[in-house]
Amino acid sequence: MPAAKKPGTRRETTPPPEPAKCPDCDGKGETTETVRVGVRKGRATNDHQAALCLTCWGTGHAAD
Repeated sequence: MPAAKKPGTRRETTPPPEPAKCPDCDGKGETTETVRVGVRKGRATNDHQAALCLTCWGTGHAAD
């Protein structure tokens, strides 16, 4: 007669490591750009606008 099957042991799985944060946007995926006004000189104003981080393409993770 064959032996009875015993339940297998559970293996502890380690979670995957967190990806490194993007150094340019600090893991947020967005940066702020200064708004410039004027055709010739393009003087900077006190206003800012959000822009997509071009290093990580908005993911917030550093490139591998």
